[in-house]
Amino acid sequence: MKTNALFPIGMALAAACSGPIARAADAAKDYPSRPIRLIMPNAPGSSADTMGRIAAARLGEVLGQQIVVDNRAGAGGVVGMEIGKNSNPDGYTLITTSLGALTVSPHIRRNLPYDPMKDFEYVTLYSRQGNVLVVNPALPVKSVKELIEYAKARPGKVNMATAGIGAQSHLNGTALMIAGGFESVHVPYKGGGPSTAAVIAGEAQWSIAPAGAMMSHVRAGRLRAIGHTLPQRSPLMGDIPAIAETLPGFKYIAFSGFLAPKGTPKPVVQKIGATMAKVVNTPEMREQLALQGAEPATGTSEEFRKAVQQELIETGKLVKTIGLKAE
Repeated sequence: MKTNALFPIGMALAAACSGPIARAADAAKDYPSRPIRLIMPNAPGSSADTMGRIAAARLGEVLGQQIVVDNRAGAGGVVGMEIGKNSNPDGYTLITTSLGALTVSPHIRRNLPYDPMKDFEYVTLYSRQGNVLVVNPALPVKSVKELIEYAKARPGKVNMATAGIGAQSHLNGTALMIAGGFESVHVPYKGGGPSTAAVIAGEAQWSIAPAGAMMSHVRAGRLRAIGHTLPQRSPLMGDIPAIAETLPGFKYIAFSGFLAPKGTPKPVVQKIGATMAKVVNTPEMREQLALQGAEPATGTSEEFRKAVQQELIETGKLVKTIGLKAE
């Protein structure tokens, strides 16, 4: 009798548990049924913006829905990441990675309004790229060695433009000065676009920033590239030498991907990831990435999470070396 009494209860529990699972699977099957918002924590014209728009356009084509980019720059990407965290986790909001906001801000900002490891679903990677060291073309500098010598001979007169305190350009630029034993005046701008424009205009003499923000200007002759942060020379960078050829061991590789608000249905996350993995391996996507000095990247959501976690640890070491303090 006890067994018979429990049996209907067990059936009821199974039905109750299977309901949400079935609904989630159905949601993924029909997903997406309307446009998707992509929160961009960086300013227009930045590397993250350029790479994110390329990936979003290709992903949207395959999914059959438009992905609308919503630039929400501010506080080194923190503003956009907070908006993303607080968005409805229904699969119709994605967030482009802002490495500064994910791996730098936790070390330099007090009361960060999100936890980079706990408050987001890690959906998929789509690219990797190095940073490019550029100078104003009017500067009589054509190599890393010459930049070091030029700056050493002009203390206090050579400006380094960055996208802001704690940005990739700031950390990489400071690491370069430490490795090369020279100094420049740090001039932080409000985003990658303005900092790049400053070097083009001659307000600053050099910058080191993601290839996606630099390569079009380099090809157009508005900037002169004298090095990159990949470990060795790469076809992606043409004849630009690796900085490591002058400063052995100097390297940095940035990656780009999509996040989603915590709680986004797993089947939806998996569908986006699987679709993006197909997209990045198409000749069209590879060609577009190559023009930005980037290569396609794939991996599971867990591999993506681990990559960010490792970068968070490594960045913490660099922040400590540089001496940045939490604000």
